[in-house]
Amino acid sequence: MPDLVRIERALLSVSDKTDLIPFAKALADMGVELISTGGTAAALQEAGLEVVTVDSLTGFPEMMDGRIKTLHPRVHGGLLARRDLDHHVQAMQTHEIRPIDLVCINLYPFERTIASGTATEAEAIEQIDIGGPAMLRSAGKNHDFVAVVTDRDQYDSLISQLRANDGCTTLNLRRTLAGSAFARTARYDATIASWMNSAGEPFPAWLHLVAGRERMLRYGENPHQQAALYATPDTRDAGLASASTIDGKPLSYNNYNDAAGALRCCRDLAHACTGSSVAVVVKHASPCGLAAADSPVEAFHQAWAGDPLAAFGGIVAMNAPMTQTEAAAIIEGERFIEVLLAPAFEQEAIEALQDRWKNIRLVAVPDIMHRPRSCQSIRTIPGGLLVQDEDDAIASPSSWKVAVGEPLDSTAQALASCAWTAVKHVPSNAVTIACGGRLAGVGGGQVDRVNAARVAVQKAAQAIAASDGPVIAASDAFFPFSDGPEVLLDAGVNCLIHPGGSKRDEDTFELCRQRGATCLLTGTRAFRH
Repeated sequence: MPDLVRIERALLSVSDKTDLIPFAKALADMGVELISTGGTAAALQEAGLEVVTVDSLTGFPEMMDGRIKTLHPRVHGGLLARRDLDHHVQAMQTHEIRPIDLVCINLYPFERTIASGTATEAEAIEQIDIGGPAMLRSAGKNHDFVAVVTDRDQYDSLISQLRANDGCTTLNLRRTLAGSAFARTARYDATIASWMNSAGEPFPAWLHLVAGRERMLRYGENPHQQAALYATPDTRDAGLASASTIDGKPLSYNNYNDAAGALRCCRDLAHACTGSSVAVVVKHASPCGLAAADSPVEAFHQAWAGDPLAAFGGIVAMNAPMTQTEAAAIIEGERFIEVLLAPAFEQEAIEALQDRWKNIRLVAVPDIMHRPRSCQSIRTIPGGLLVQDEDDAIASPSSWKVAVGEPLDSTAQALASCAWTAVKHVPSNAVTIACGGRLAGVGGGQVDRVNAARVAVQKAAQAIAASDGPVIAASDAFFPFSDGPEVLLDAGVNCLIHPGGSKRDEDTFELCRQRGATCLLTGTRAFRH
C-alpha cells in the first residue's frame, strides 16, 4: 500500500458550511478538482470556485427531495476501488469511473434536530442522513487510497500536510481520519437507534451509548487511576457534565461524583417541599447536611449545622440563585467548601466567595431543578453493564400509611421529607434522623440495620437532646426485627418511617404503641448500593 497519495479529486458535501470556503479554496489552489452536491455546490460556486456537480458526474439528477444523489457506482466506485488491483482498475475504466481521493462530509444535523425538542417525527426522520454515512464508510474502508474528513477541526491539519507533502496525504493521517469517520457514523447511528427506541421498549435488546469526551481529569478516585469526563448529548437530566464552572481549578473525578449526588438530593427535596429553599451538603457521596427553609440563607445554615465536622471540605448544592446575601452567609466562620452548585451566580457573590476560598469551584447548573422522565442509570460490572430506571420517587408524607399514631402536621411533614430524601441518597443499609428543622444524623453503608441506627443516633445525639419538637428517623428498608427501632426510640426518636413489609412489622408497631411513637409506612424501598 502506498504511503503518499496525491489528492486530485475531492467530493465535498457538508451540512455545516462553517470554514468550508477557505478549505475548498486551499484545495483548488493546489489543483484539486472539486465535486459537490446541492447546497454545498451552490455555496462553492457563489464563492467563485469551479465545481463538478454530482448529477453531472452520475448522469442522474438529485431526486426524491434529495434522498437520492450520491448513491451511485460512479461515486462509490471512485471511493472503494483499490488502485493496486488490476481488475479494480479495469472495472473503473470499463464503467467510466474515476478515482475520488478525498471526501469531506459532515452529516445531516439529526442530533441537533431532536435536541431542539420542537421537531416533529417527520422532520427528525428527514434529518437521517443515508448517502453521507455510506460515503464515509466507503472512504474509511479504502483509507489506503482515500482521505476522509468529517469535522471542520480537521481542515487545517489536512491542508498543512498537503502543503508539506506536495499535495499528498500520508497513510498515517488517512488511517487516523478513517478511525474518526467510523467513530462519527457509530455515534450517529447510535443516536438514531436510541431515538427510535425511546418510545418503545425501555430495555432494548441492544443498548447504544453515545457520549463525547469533555475533558481528561487529573485522576480517578485515587491518584493511580486515570479518568475522563464524558457528556451524553441526548441526556434528559440536568447537565452537570457540561455545566459552566465559573471559577476555581477543574473538578476532579470525586468532585463530579459528589456533585452529582448533591444535585440529585437537592432536586428531590425541593420537589418534595415545593416553594421552599433547599440546601444540601454532600461528603464522600452521602448527604451529611440537608434542610428546607423559608430562605436560602436559613436553609444553608440548617444544612451545615447538621454535621459541621463532616461538612468541612464538602460539596454544597442549593436550588436558589447565589446572590451577595447568600454568599455573605456561606463565607462566615471556620468553614471550607470544595464545590458550590447553584442555578446562577451574581458577580458580587462570585467575588465574595473567591476572596474567601481561592480554589472554590463555583458551578452554575441552570436546569438544576429539572426532573427527567424515563432516565436510566448505568453501572459497569466485570464483562457487562447493569441498567435500571433512576429512583425518581419523591417523599410524600401525606400519602404514607399511618400504622401507629396520628398523621403528621405540616411542620413534621417537611421534616419527614428531609429524613426520607436523605435516606434515599445514603448507601444502604441506611438510617437517618431529622429534628430541629434539619437532617441531624446519618448512619449509612452498614451491613446490618441495627448498626446503621446506632451510627445515626451517635451523630444526632446532641440535636436530639436539644429538640423540643418531632424527632424523625427514616430507614431505607423495613426493620426485620424491633431491635433497630428500639435503639432509635431509646435515643429520643418519636416517629419512625420505613417501607414496611417485614413479617415482624407488628413487633415494631407494638413497640411504637408502647413508647407513644408514630410509625409511617412509605410502601417504597430506597436501597442504594
